[in-house]
Amino acid sequence: MGITETAGESSARKTRRRAPTSIESLDADILCIIFSFLDLFDLVHCTVVCNSWLAVIKKLKLLQSSCRRMHQLGSTSLEQPREIDVEDFAMKHHKMALLRGRIEIERWEAHSHRFSQCRMKKGLLLTGVGDKVMRLWSLDSSKCMEEYSLPDAASLVDFDFDESKIVGLVGTRISIWRRSGQRSIFPSREGTIPKGLCMRIWRRSGQRSIFPSREGTIPKGLCMRYIDPEAVVGCEDGTARIFDMYSKTCSQIIRTHGGPITCLSLSDSQLFLSGSSLGRVTVSDPLLDQPVATLKSTITAGGIQTICFNQGSNLAFSGTTAGYVSCWDLRKMRQVWENRVSPNVVYSIQQLKNDTSVMVGGGIDGVLRFVDQKSGRVLSSCIMEDKVSTVLRRQSQVVVEKRRGKRVSQDVEIDKIERKTRPQISCVAMGMKKVVTAHSGKFISVWKFNHS
Repeated sequence: MGITETAGESSARKTRRRAPTSIESLDADILCIIFSFLDLFDLVHCTVVCNSWLAVIKKLKLLQSSCRRMHQLGSTSLEQPREIDVEDFAMKHHKMALLRGRIEIERWEAHSHRFSQCRMKKGLLLTGVGDKVMRLWSLDSSKCMEEYSLPDAASLVDFDFDESKIVGLVGTRISIWRRSGQRSIFPSREGTIPKGLCMRIWRRSGQRSIFPSREGTIPKGLCMRYIDPEAVVGCEDGTARIFDMYSKTCSQIIRTHGGPITCLSLSDSQLFLSGSSLGRVTVSDPLLDQPVATLKSTITAGGIQTICFNQGSNLAFSGTTAGYVSCWDLRKMRQVWENRVSPNVVYSIQQLKNDTSVMVGGGIDGVLRFVDQKSGRVLSSCIMEDKVSTVLRRQSQVVVEKRRGKRVSQDVEIDKIERKTRPQISCVAMGMKKVVTAHSGKFISVWKFNHS
């Protein structure tokens, strides 16, 4: 007598048969064959995927072999393979692509109204300031992943985001959105903030804070930066106000300048830097009630428009309304160099985290400039080409303009270059071998640098 298979057993067997094979089931030999088709930079990416991939790549010396083929390291097979410093190699390849690589630019309309700011993290881009919404984009697909509406008639001054939330200085309020789109606001019983100008995220590992919906005001806020659980707001009266994001209270007020604070940058060591319209940068410690140091320019170079801090080198950089970029060593609290990189305002400067070689800057003349962090020398200047092709990305239903970028010599007269090839750059964000620019218009531009 035969055994009858029940419907449940049949379904379970089919499910087992259809179970997909995971990448972990591939043995070292198969992985080696796959990895052998990759170039050196892609191999470096693979080393950080998981420990098993790293072990295969190191055991078979694929990095060393690929590095020899690319750079002709070693002349004989008997030579001992060089050890590859993965991070150092990645930064060198990144620099080489920025300075020598072919430039491809993708542009699309990110907002229906003008916007001026963008922030980039882990393949995601957040855009806003000027429009009544913020939008979170995938850089791979040009698809709008999420949209965040602003409260009432308030204007967005500054913003940033992390894995779980978005924080924005909206009119006179600090607003927090969960990444699902819900919004919370600081309570009204807390202190006031004279007009603020900017904002950033100051993050401490392992901590999360999502706030209940409670209304509050921060009069005249001009700028803000935050690292969870504290937000620092720069004010029109020259004070920096520190807010605890959990108790929702203003825990400290530090007078840093005699004029409006125009920009802020925060460090992992809890120091924060602030720039003012008077052309000075101060270094402050939240544990103290006054600045640690004041960094003065050796040249009367206009007000400070943007500032960033390199944690790896302990160097701080600022850009001014007169086109100067300055560098200070925070270990010695002294200026290292100062150079006029642009004939006009430098609106934004950024460097890739852990990269101590190159930073990028943009401003009113629309030229994207790469600057040596150690000397202040302009290494390369880039603009867009005239020729435009368009493509509709069906996945995102976004029409993307494709252009080539081109490099221009340092002695070229900028005013003689057509304005449409160099739209004003209001903000830059840097990723690995790519730069994103906002232009105080409706479009976002993604510059991709490829060096083979």
